[in-house]
This record gives sequence, structure tokens and C-alpha cells, in this order.
Amino acid sequence: MRNSRRGEVDPFIVMDVMEAARAAEDAGRHIIHMEVGQPGTGAPTAAIERLAEDMAGDPLGYTVGLGLPALRSKIADHYKQWYGVDVDPSRVVVTAGASGAFLLAFSALFDTGERVGLGAPCYPSYRQILKALDLIPVDMPTTLEARMQPISEDVEKHDLAGLIVASPANPTGTMLGLDDMRSLAEACSQAGAAFISDEIYHGLFYEGRATTALEVTDEVYVINSFSKYFSMTGWRVGWMIVPDDHVRRIERLAQNMFICPSHASQRLALHAMDCRDALDANVEVYRANRLAMIEALPKMGLGKFAPPDGAFYVYVDVSDYTDNSLDFCAQVLEEAGVAITPGLDFDPVEGAHWVRLSYARGTADILEGLARLARFMETVRDAP
Repeated sequence: MRNSRRGEVDPFIVMDVMEAARAAEDAGRHIIHMEVGQPGTGAPTAAIERLAEDMAGDPLGYTVGLGLPALRSKIADHYKQWYGVDVDPSRVVVTAGASGAFLLAFSALFDTGERVGLGAPCYPSYRQILKALDLIPVDMPTTLEARMQPISEDVEKHDLAGLIVASPANPTGTMLGLDDMRSLAEACSQAGAAFISDEIYHGLFYEGRATTALEVTDEVYVINSFSKYFSMTGWRVGWMIVPDDHVRRIERLAQNMFICPSHASQRLALHAMDCRDALDANVEVYRANRLAMIEALPKMGLGKFAPPDGAFYVYVDVSDYTDNSLDFCAQVLEEAGVAITPGLDFDPVEGAHWVRLSYARGTADILEGLARLARFMETVRDAP
């Protein structure tokens, strides 16, 4: 049967690592999971209980394409409470996870063949979704000095139709400050480029507060998710805030692509927004894990990283030990029983020299994983 080149995207390497770790566990080994960006906790118990009550009395059929009005209103309130930003609920679009939001955003903003900038390293699916839509992902190298975030000069330099930023970022955990966010938004405005801000790790920050792009401009697509802070990965529900004049454009696309996000997931998200105490307790676990990781890694010879401000990752330069992060991670899994992710997932050029470690699991797992890594690194450093 014939094929479309749109299907010729690269694999999501972390999923392959997960599968290798699963196979090792099926063979009887105990694996510490530092590869996947998934909270070690599930959705808040109180929210699940309320959803069960909803399901007992309601068939939960289709919702309108833009999402449950009550949830859209709750999300708008969230921006006032967290950031002091007024958002009209009509601008809120509930989506089938952040992935659904990216599909809608890229479809609404860009025409075939246009160039969209990504600060490398970055979340790999940006690149692959753009390719699948016949758009051109433009990897823009970042530096440790700029905390591995894009800078405003990149917009004009790379002749972009759009720019995607992420703060806190995956895989680095670094954040953009208010002035940096404003500078990037202004550069996009001057160049006539669309500005997209991925904020799915908001709520997970440890040094200061994350800035939403809505604090500096309304001419932006802000994308967020219930997967990370709200601990709802498998429920696949997220949201976007879009400019007023883009709401109907997104609504038409959403109606035809998705009909609506999962009704049950939307209800659970609505209830989860009332569970801040439980969710903030999860953040304290990540805070302790982060501290343990940034203290332990330099002692084992893995000290080249930008200290993460948020999310639950550390992106580490391993070029002193390897020029093939794929093989290095396979060796760590085989010899240490720790699953970590090759940097090639996030940067196809420089990623051969980097790895990502996630600290999203329970603290006991993270401490055990660090102890195993330390023993592994002793053998690497002692090797002839």
C-alpha cells in the first residue's frame, strides 16, 4: 500500500527506553525509572471520587467542541489566582491533552512549508508533529549561558513564521524570566511570527515563579496540560488560551479533528482544580528529589548541567564519557538497572553528548537510582 511522507517521523526514543525497561522488568530485574516525564502519583483521590459520582448519574456524552463551560471558566479563574491575569473564559479551549493542542495550534497558525523555530534541546514531539503537517522545524542551538533557552535574536536570524518556547522546559527544567518572555514576544511581533508558549510544567517550580506569556502579550497561543502538576497523564486533557479572533478558527478545527475531549477527563480535571493541597504535596516531593539530584550528580562526575528551575528533569552533559548517548543509556540500563533518556530525543545534533534524568518518582526510588548511578560511574571513570 502507498505511504505518505507525513508518516516518516522519527521515533519517540523515550518510549523505546520505556519498552526496554519493561522487558527487563518482565525478565525479573528491578528497574529504577528516571526516563519518563510522568508523575509517580495518580490523579487526586478526592477528584476521582467526585468523578465516580458524576459517572453514576450522567451518561457523559459529547461536550461542545471547546470544552465544558464550567471547566473553561475554572481555567480562566486559575490565571487570575496564580498570575493576576484576566482571561475571558471564551478564549479558553479544552483539548485532548497538550498534544491535541499542538495539532490545533500548528494547523491554525501555519501553512505548508513554513518555518517554526525550536530552541534545541526541546520536547521531541514538536519537531515530529511539525514534520507530519508538512512544516519545517528549525532547531536553534541554545547555550548554557542562556540557560538553554532561545533568545530574541533567533527569530529574525532564522526567518521564522513562528516560535515555540517552553518554560519550565523539557528536557532542561529551565525557565524564562518576565523580561526574557517579553523580549521573545516582541521579536515575534516585529517579525510577524506566531508566538506559542508551552507552559505544561507550570505549578512545578522551585526557584521563583514561572511566568506565563499572558503576562506580556495577548497575541500568543498558551498551551497547558493537566498531565504534570495535576498528575493526570493518562487522562489526556489539556487546554489552550488563544487570541479572541482565533477562537472560532480553533473551534472549527477542534470540532472536525476531535469532536470534543473526553467528557470524563474534563470532569476529573474540573474536580482536580479543587485539590491544590494534595497537588502541592506532590511538588514538595519533587523539590526534595531535585535537591538530592543536583547535589549527587556532580559528586559522580555528572556536574555539567543548568540547574533546573522547574519541571522534574536534569539535562546532563556526558561528553566526557561518550559520544553516543543512545549506547550510554543502554549501558546504564543493563549494568545499573536505571532507565534514563538519551539526549538524541531532544536534540538530533548535540544530543549524542547529553542525557535526561527525570526525578518524578518517589524519593526512595530517586535515592536508590542515584546510588546505582554513582556505582556505575565509578566503573566508567576507572575504565582504561
